Amino acid sequence: MVAQTRAGNKPPSPQKLKLKFHEKLLGRTTTSTDVLLKKLKALHTELVELEQDRLAKDALRSVSHELIHQSILLHKDKGVKAYAACCIADVLRLSAPDAPYSPNELTDIFHFFLRQLVQNLKTSDTPYYNQYFLLLECLSAVKSPALICDVPKADELVEQFFKDCFKIIRYDLSKKIELFLVDILNAIIDESHTIPSVVVTTLLAHFMDKNLGMDQPAFRLATQVCNGSSTKLQRYVCQYFADIILQHSDEEEFEEIKKAHDLIQRLNRFCPSLLHNVVPQLEEELRVNEVPIRIMATQALGEMFADSGGTDFMRKYPSTWNLWLTRRNDKSAAVRLAFVEACKGLVLAPGETREAIEDALSAKLLDPDEKVRAAVCRLYSQLEYEVALHHVSESQWRAIAERGLDKKVTVRTEALNCIGRAYSLAYPELYEIPSSAIPQLSIAEQVLADYVFPFQLSGSKATDINEVAWTERLLHTMKFLDEKSTQHLINLSGLKTARPGPYETFLDACKANNGGVIDSNEEEVVKKLDLTIKMLAAQLPDPQKAAEDLAAFAKLNEGRLYSLFKACIDVQTDLKTLIKSTAEFTRRVEQASATISSTMTTLLRRASLRFINQSSIPTLIKHVRNGDFNEQSQSQSSADMSAKNASIILTCISKYCPAMFRSHVPELVKSIADEKHNQLVEVSLHSLSALLQWDPSLTPTDRRFEERMQRFCVGSDRKRAKYSARLLCHVKDKEELRAEVVEAISDDLPGVDSQKLLAHVTSLVEFSRRSPDSFEQYSDTVIAFLVKHVLLVSTVEDDDEMDVDGDWKEDSRISDILRTKILSLKLCRHRCIAQAKSDNPMDIAGPVLKMLTTLLQHDGLLSDKITTSPSERSRLRLQAAVSMAYLSTIDTYSQATTPHFVLLALTIQDTCFDVRTRFLTKIIHLLHTRVLPSRFNVVPFLTVFDPDEEIKNIASAYIMGTLQRLGPRLRLQQFEMTFPRLLHLLAHHPDFEMTHASVVEVSRYIKFYLLTVTTADNISLIFHLAEKLKTVRDAESDQYSERVYAMSDLSQRMIQSYARSRSWTLTNIPAGKTKLPSDIFHPLPNASTANKILRTRYLPEETYQWLEGQGNIAKLEPKEKAEGTKPQKRKAKADANGAIKRPKKTIRRRKTEQSESEESSSDSEGEDEGDEGEDQEMVSEPDHGHSGPPNTDTEEEADPEGEPRRRSARTVAKARIKQQIRKSKHTRG
Repeated sequence: MVAQTRAGNKPPSPQKLKLKFHEKLLGRTTTSTDVLLKKLKALHTELVELEQDRLAKDALRSVSHELIHQSILLHKDKGVKAYAACCIADVLRLSAPDAPYSPNELTDIFHFFLRQLVQNLKTSDTPYYNQYFLLLECLSAVKSPALICDVPKADELVEQFFKDCFKIIRYDLSKKIELFLVDILNAIIDESHTIPSVVVTTLLAHFMDKNLGMDQPAFRLATQVCNGSSTKLQRYVCQYFADIILQHSDEEEFEEIKKAHDLIQRLNRFCPSLLHNVVPQLEEELRVNEVPIRIMATQALGEMFADSGGTDFMRKYPSTWNLWLTRRNDKSAAVRLAFVEACKGLVLAPGETREAIEDALSAKLLDPDEKVRAAVCRLYSQLEYEVALHHVSESQWRAIAERGLDKKVTVRTEALNCIGRAYSLAYPELYEIPSSAIPQLSIAEQVLADYVFPFQLSGSKATDINEVAWTERLLHTMKFLDEKSTQHLINLSGLKTARPGPYETFLDACKANNGGVIDSNEEEVVKKLDLTIKMLAAQLPDPQKAAEDLAAFAKLNEGRLYSLFKACIDVQTDLKTLIKSTAEFTRRVEQASATISSTMTTLLRRASLRFINQSSIPTLIKHVRNGDFNEQSQSQSSADMSAKNASIILTCISKYCPAMFRSHVPELVKSIADEKHNQLVEVSLHSLSALLQWDPSLTPTDRRFEERMQRFCVGSDRKRAKYSARLLCHVKDKEELRAEVVEAISDDLPGVDSQKLLAHVTSLVEFSRRSPDSFEQYSDTVIAFLVKHVLLVSTVEDDDEMDVDGDWKEDSRISDILRTKILSLKLCRHRCIAQAKSDNPMDIAGPVLKMLTTLLQHDGLLSDKITTSPSERSRLRLQAAVSMAYLSTIDTYSQATTPHFVLLALTIQDTCFDVRTRFLTKIIHLLHTRVLPSRFNVVPFLTVFDPDEEIKNIASAYIMGTLQRLGPRLRLQQFEMTFPRLLHLLAHHPDFEMTHASVVEVSRYIKFYLLTVTTADNISLIFHLAEKLKTVRDAESDQYSERVYAMSDLSQRMIQSYARSRSWTLTNIPAGKTKLPSDIFHPLPNASTANKILRTRYLPEETYQWLEGQGNIAKLEPKEKAEGTKPQKRKAKADANGAIKRPKKTIRRRKTEQSESEESSSDSEGEDEGDEGEDQEMVSEPDHGHSGPPNTDTEEEADPEGEPRRRSARTVAKARIKQQIRKSKHTRG
């Protein structure tokens, strides 16, 4: 014994205790579970009572090793394992800091702990819940889990610990357990030499879901651990975000970086101390070159400054705050926009902060980018009333109001919304900013009526109305509008509404309804009224209320209201009558039924020619006469702008409402005589020709007028020639005069220059179309000349110009010779259509069809000896395709075009974007009017691979819109029965091969059809049609027959898959109920052949396996090409002269908006915009606002490069179109 005299004043050391438990847990023989459990309980009871420093050093040696024996750790009894875990935890507690276990044993122990806790610590009534509770409490108190930091593969065990702890936590566990887990995890973090990335990810993952909050236990656990170990975690959190940015720096992976910034914002709200090293990183992101990263940093910091602790955040990081403020002047508009949007929460900030934000936003109201300016206005329009009243200065409101004069539509709209919300009708300058009201139809219509063009109904008198001032006001307003806004205004004017149209139909239906007292055909009358009301109500802001109000108006059955309504919508009504009738109508409706007043006022405003009416025409003509505008000029005087706008309006009237000119014929004739004023003559000729087409009896009888028309027809001004020829065609009893003009032009053709040749051909197109008898006697001479001296002539362009234009030129830049070529094709088409009912129409149409087919087959060339630019060939391909489509509308020629239908339909996969979109638009227009055979309805389905979403959207909108409008009979005829034609076309597609990869590609066409057309009602029929393809053969060859059978097999299995996915039943269709098109399918020779075909599988076996593995049709997508596969190099094709033609860089210019006043689109093809309203021949850009014209019928049933010189070599259309798009983007970049 050590002597104690050396420390006589020191209290004696307490005597070390030994363990009273001396039993062996495991004997030589098998110990029963009950005995073992009893021993463990006894041991645990003793260990719990012991204090750490009271035990002798070796007291636990024996029992500690018995406790970790495999027979105990792997015992099947939960109680044994629960008490064993508690005993081991106590051993660790009593042995601390030196555990009596080797590192490997510790690893097994902690894995054992985790298994017990994860598997068994559930609800409080779980068996042995108290033992698991004590286990956690013991681990938490002594922080023994920190031992895992020194074992082999410690990182893996640490990761497992964190994952399992978050599995344990749940709602119904004690709050103390949550605290135990916090202590344990914090202890592990504090003792770890390095923290595994998985641990950081596990913690941060709980902050990514914005729906999680402090009411979720797992979120609370993550928050408390992060806050408790923030000092240790700061470096790792910073590294986490740095890694994300480095790993996802590619542009397509910026979404991951965005998620990281959202996570930073969440951490700032709940664990701001974690971000000590992250904020400087965000500050640095404000300086990087990558715009998306600057945007995300700007947004994230803005949200952090606007948080409840934002003021402290600014004080802690002043340099970050100051640098963030400078983002308002970032060189990228997108970053400036993000800055503005992030300022909303800071408008409420106190003192200096709010002033700094207001100054910044005030400056952004003058930002060069319209989106930034609009965003500022939008921000203030979203403020609550109290905030707007007390936290925004008056000068700021004035600055926002000035944006009502902004040149951009979006900014004007947002400014109006903002000021309107703040000041309502009290805003005094509203009448000065009409342009801001135009784009948003639901708001602008009322704004225009109340402030821009007010009738002032209550005090208006007929004697006080100044019709000239009214039109001057209109023209003055249009000076401030861009092209798009001008079109909005014209749309709101009602000029484009068909007359008679839906409003006249509604009025007639109301009269026939007679207030509900109907003498005959009651069901038909009521149905017609209901359908008309439904159609009109759908166009009003609140369709349901509108329908009720319109029905209530019909029940009123007031004759005077009917008379007033009719006067208001009459084209011949002048402004004075319109104002008086509108005032009386509004007053009478208010008196009769105040509840319907709003709806009827809106309806009347839309139905009447409020802004532009027949009183406007003299003033409009005067302004055209007084102006001298140039469409290419960048600066114009006020008079010239008014002249231009007046011309726009008159052109629109000519197209859509020529009857408005009825009382102005003398003035138009006088204007035509003013030959020195070219624009006035053109506009007046267009107007008068449109009027005479509407009513030929209004033709002027002046001999000098007739002579002038003749002179214009044979002159060198193509527009004068066009409209004068059109005008002569509508004059009665002037066949000899028209023949003389045609003869004169025919004789003059050989010796004229290109400008006059264009004018002559323009006139001849009009005569061939509108007066075919006059043209026919000279047609052979004219056609022969045009083919030899126009269509078969090479055109050589400057190489630099060809490089710029690529495969398309804007309409305003194409040459006279190209216009003449396009017109020549139109002339041939018009002649064929005119002679369709002659004795031998195919004698005329045959050569024309051959020529059009040649153009499509040979990339826009009629001969290999011709040299033309790619842009010219694109134009000629387009015109050839459109002309063949028009010829297909004639029964006489429809059958002749059938053999070339595949070639024609594949124009929708042309390499030139403008060819594809204009061809699709034209086909859709002709399908809407139901003049094309139903087989053309397969064309929109061929857009499935188009790389341009615009084209696919147009096609989808047409298909879905038409299916909704058509009745069952027409749906069957137009879409369901065309499915065999689609499969036939796919079988003949030049891209299709009998290989698995090719079949997979083709399946997407079928999928598109099934997803858009099939329903539970028609899927059986469509399946039957697919089946029936194996009972016929292809009309062209047996080679294509096998392809057809492959399409049949493919479509059958896809339909079956689709039916299963929708739980639809396929029923049998009786034989003989359906017939396949006889023009493309022929019957099989005998029954044995039919049986053999039915038994044969025509698809590759790999395809059948692929189809079975896909299940749902929605998953039928082709797999991407394997990486590492090198594409074959393509050699440039030889030009017509034999030289290798290298590909040109292409810049594709899209014309997204088209002015109604300009004749550019049609001029490129020899017809101006005005033709669309009159003859529907313009190949124009699509109107994205609707999928087709509204159905006004009263009955539902009426309801790449270097490619190619030859079209036949055009394969893999999708890949080539994509290649073209990539090349265009590269050139633009």
